[in-house]
Amino acid sequence: MRVTAILLRRLGALLATALCLSLLVFWLTHLPPNLEKLAKSQGSARMSDAEVASWLERSGFDRPVPVLYGEWLGLLPKARCGRCGVLQGDWGQSTVFRQPVAEVLARSLAATGWLMLWVMVVMVPTALALGVLAGMREGSRTDRAISVATILTAATPEYVSGVVLVALFASATAGLSPLLHEAGWIEDRTLFQGTASGAMSGITFWNFALPVVTVALYGTGYVARITRAAMADAMTQPYVRTARLKGASQSRIVLVHALRNALVAPVTVILLQLPWLLNGVVIVETLFAYKGFGWTLVQAAGNNDIDLLLGCATVAVTLVLVTQGLSDLAYRALNPRLRAR
Repeated sequence: MRVTAILLRRLGALLATALCLSLLVFWLTHLPPNLEKLAKSQGSARMSDAEVASWLERSGFDRPVPVLYGEWLGLLPKARCGRCGVLQGDWGQSTVFRQPVAEVLARSLAATGWLMLWVMVVMVPTALALGVLAGMREGSRTDRAISVATILTAATPEYVSGVVLVALFASATAGLSPLLHEAGWIEDRTLFQGTASGAMSGITFWNFALPVVTVALYGTGYVARITRAAMADAMTQPYVRTARLKGASQSRIVLVHALRNALVAPVTVILLQLPWLLNGVVIVETLFAYKGFGWTLVQAAGNNDIDLLLGCATVAVTLVLVTQGLSDLAYRALNPRLRAR
């Protein structure tokens, strides 16, 4: 019963927050300068103010924002289709792709889903292993080396690490690829492909490794730092010293006693990395020409595609709120003191 009440409260807060944020985004996209830009992009760049006003009136954008928002949600009927808004599954029509927004979002989210899946596969085990190894040997050379590496990766933004990786491994004139080609170790001019556009039709190691590593680098360093701090703190706790006095082996002390308690903070941080990955993929997908959610968001914002921009904002807000709720539940599940409340 207590868990049900917690879930209902979380769900209510999620819906209220999503509603407020979607209204804010809707209002910003329907400001007069944006509507004027939309009219000229759909009509003519040389439209006069009177022609812009006429186009907005014909398209229904001259009405109050609350009315337009109610129609977009599907709470108020539209002239062309009655109640057919987001709540009914009608996300509108993309002016850039000339397709329904729902189809564009489904295709782009599927592509980004594969990218995020492989990022998590690379990031999570690597970060946990580095953090545990550094934390259980606090102050050693291993700890210092891992700390320096993780700080560097956590401090390097994706647009820098992506360019560096492309220059090192995907350039025919610089980096390692020319040396490997001259030595006869690789047949192609480059070791990896500099773009991930080919991954849209078929993912391979050579066209997908660089974007995955670019996104994973920052998260790996950040999660490893959190894990290292949690593990170092767990290794100094009384129950670890008691286990040592009882003659428990080092592996049992680490895996059974320290690691379970040390994973509370990293697990919640890992769940909160999912919204951050959306920020990362905007840069990485644009850099590597991978037509996922981030690339679609850039196209929608750059071309003032209002319906598609609203759809992207709704998906991003929902993902952030859901992952925050899951992180809270995971923290409660892993922390026995919170489970008892």
